[in-house]
Amino acid sequence: MTTVILNQPDEPQDVPGVVIPVPETGDAVIKNTFFFPDVDPKRVRELMRLEQTVSDARLRHAIKTGMAETNAELYDYRLRQTAAGFKHLADVPAEEIDGENVRIFHYLSAVTAMATATLYERYRGVEATGKGDKKADSVETTIDDLWRDMRWSVARLQDKPRCIVGQL
Repeated sequence: MTTVILNQPDEPQDVPGVVIPVPETGDAVIKNTFFFPDVDPKRVRELMRLEQTVSDARLRHAIKTGMAETNAELYDYRLRQTAAGFKHLADVPAEEIDGENVRIFHYLSAVTAMATATLYERYRGVEATGKGDKKADSVETTIDDLWRDMRWSVARLQDKPRCIVGQL
C-alpha cells in the first residue's frame, strides 16, 4: 500500500480549478406533425433529469415514442381544433404561464412523461442482478406515476378533468 501526502500551498494559486463540462449533445429538434409543436431533446433531457445517463439515440427514440403516443391520444382533439380553424396547437386559445402557452406546456409534459416511462420500462433489462431487481421494483411505482402524469397532461390540454368518477 502506498501513502501519498500532499501539502496544501500557503498561497492561493492562480490556476483555476478544473471543471469538466457536460458534453454538448448534438441532438437536433425533432420535427412533429403539422399541428403539434416540435420537441427539443435538450429540453426534454433537462426535464427528465437524465443528464448524460441515456445516449442521444435512446433518448431520441423515447421522445419520438412519446410524441407518437401523445399525438394518437390527441387525434380527435386535433380534428376538432382544425375543424374550428386552428392550424397549430399554439393557435388554440390558452392562457400563458411564464410566457409559455399552457397547452404547449401540457403537450411537452405529456411527451416527457411518456418518454421517461418508456426508458424506465426497459430498466430491468439492463441489470437483472438481485440489486438490479430491487432497483427495478422501486422504479415500477415511478413508471405508474409517469403514466398517470401523461394522462393528466393530455386531459388538461383538452380542458378535461384529470379523472372521471363513476358509480356502478
